[in-house]
Amino acid sequence: MNKEEILEKSRAENRNRDIYEQEILKQASAGCVIVMLVLAVVFFAAQIFVGGGTNWGVWALVFSTHMTTFWVKYWRIRRGHELVMALIYTALVALFSGGHIYHLIASSTIL
Repeated sequence: MNKEEILEKSRAENRNRDIYEQEILKQASAGCVIVMLVLAVVFFAAQIFVGGGTNWGVWALVFSTHMTTFWVKYWRIRRGHELVMALIYTALVALFSGGHIYHLIASSTIL
């Protein structure tokens, strides 16, 4: 194989995507999740501290990112671990969403 054939094969495999840029985006996504978790903890603690009750909707949002990540990983690589984690996070998102909606309905002045 000559140099041009190797480059052509590499381009076909990567579909003209920059591998370095993909790695940077992956690291940025991981950083976003960490920042979101820290903010959720701060907001959750502050709301409880000032007597505002609990906002389960924040946790539903936080866990939805993990849920989505594991579902995408499962659909792409079909490993059992990803399916189990996707189901666990889906259950958490459903539980926290339900808790948040129930709290909204129970404390509503219009309903």
